[in-house]
Amino acid sequence: MEIKFSKAEDKIREVAKEFAEKEAAPIAEEIDKEAKYPVETFKKMVSCGFTGIGVPVEYGGSGGDDITKCIVVEEIAKKCAATAGILSIHGIFGQCILNFGTEEQKKEYLPKVTNGGMHGAFALTEPNAGSDAGAAKTRAIKQGEDYIINGTKCFITGGAHADYTIVFALTDPSKGLKGLSAIIVPKDAPGFSIGKTEDKMGIRASETSELIFDNCRVPQKNLVGKEGLGFKIAMIMLDGARIGVAAQALGIAEGALDESIKYMHERVQFGAPIANLQGLQWYIAEMATKNECAKWMVYRAASLKAQGLPHSKEAAMAKLNASENARFVTNLALQIHGGYGYMKDYPLERMSRDAKITEIYEGTSEIHKVVIARAVLG
Repeated sequence: MEIKFSKAEDKIREVAKEFAEKEAAPIAEEIDKEAKYPVETFKKMVSCGFTGIGVPVEYGGSGGDDITKCIVVEEIAKKCAATAGILSIHGIFGQCILNFGTEEQKKEYLPKVTNGGMHGAFALTEPNAGSDAGAAKTRAIKQGEDYIINGTKCFITGGAHADYTIVFALTDPSKGLKGLSAIIVPKDAPGFSIGKTEDKMGIRASETSELIFDNCRVPQKNLVGKEGLGFKIAMIMLDGARIGVAAQALGIAEGALDESIKYMHERVQFGAPIANLQGLQWYIAEMATKNECAKWMVYRAASLKAQGLPHSKEAAMAKLNASENARFVTNLALQIHGGYGYMKDYPLERMSRDAKITEIYEGTSEIHKVVIARAVLG
């Protein structure tokens, strides 16, 4: 048994690798330092068809599936985790519309966020509702043919640039989780504004913003699925998003290994390249082995999802393992580079900071352990 990619998948990997090297890598340091959203790079990802992966051609997409998406995210993350994260999270909006939207919504929104260059976002988290999504307080109350939304969302990736955001709000607060619904909110909706954009430790070019809804008015036709299905929709979409984060974490770890191999061949100490030192060779062996394990888990989860098979446990396992591995590998890579790795002149310092977030967003490692344990225990 082996991970065997098709010729088409091998081709998309070549395209993604070239994109990462020519478009993402040269600006990675700059956009990290300035916390600058890579607008032009996003446009180039649109031109390459990356933003349309997983959406049928009939709706403006590029086709492909979760395996294709993981390949692209993995390759870009080797050079710039922030750019890979932007692409991965952006895709959740389209997948949500594709899976749960009406035919009218698919025709209206999917072409815009695939080949149309518009941005999509996914707003679930609130100041008091992180891991406990059921504690959400944002409300959407019917008024005539509209919903009036009030509340605040936080830590929303791409929120400040999003043209359309899927917002999870209580349409029937008395029902708790069963009263949560998903609603499309355009950026020009009355009463909608962008609050604070966070100053983050890592993936600094991937903006993370606060969204404020003050009597925000949107038509009821913007409801995705049915009222009360919001929590179910969110959990299903998060399963897929976790596979994307796992691919991002895998790419970070592989990029750190690549940098370490290059450095070990170039760095000379005691009259010979440090690649000759057995202790450092053992580091490389550990890093390569753990990366290989992470890769198997990521693509197994992606394969299950692509086939329409249950994958919640496998997605949680892949994300838990790949994210913890990214932190482990980047730490060893820093050790191999010594003092140079700690300096911003080398990419390892950024990679190390970027790796940490993969253990936190789209569900913390602790939440994934809960998901896994419940699945195993029955």
